[in-house]
Amino acid sequence: MAMAEECEHEITLLLKQWSSGDQQALERLVSLVYPELRAIAARYLTRERAGHTLQCTALVHEAYLRLVRTPAKEWNDRKHFFAVAARIVREILVDHARARRTYKRGSGRVQVTIEEAAGTPAAVDLLDLDAALEELHKIDAQQSRLVELRFFGGLSIEETAETLGISTSTAKREWTTAKTWIRRHMQGASR
Repeated sequence: MAMAEECEHEITLLLKQWSSGDQQALERLVSLVYPELRAIAARYLTRERAGHTLQCTALVHEAYLRLVRTPAKEWNDRKHFFAVAARIVREILVDHARARRTYKRGSGRVQVTIEEAAGTPAAVDLLDLDAALEELHKIDAQQSRLVELRFFGGLSIEETAETLGISTSTAKREWTTAKTWIRRHMQGASR
């Protein structure tokens, strides 16, 4: 078994032990997943606008606190854990954007970058993106989840495909379709 597979297996085992109430498993789990959570946060925050007030460490710590406060749940494996982590990162960032907008009395729109189908970055409003993802979820839950995993979870196409249980080619096709739909939806909403 390769080193990465051993680590993945250990994370899965620790998640199951933690689900069963073993707090020592949680301590060991944190030491294994913290670097990955930090990498996800760092990848996300590099796409943020200059002067963003949320720091990488604060984002990771808030995600960690929300993860450990999650009621005992049956963790399937590492992929399941990081899929939930992606959802939590999205919630934290949207909450932060809402609080910032409220603080600025509506004048501050939080801009983030999303890769367009052509591969060029484009600035989008985080709250508009969240609303578009909610609408997309009503139409195609898998595409919405795919965008969440890629954008907020920082997963590669291959990791996303594996997490969703689909082929890489399907994930690529769905990613392109979802990005196009979101861009069109957001352009229509801004008019």
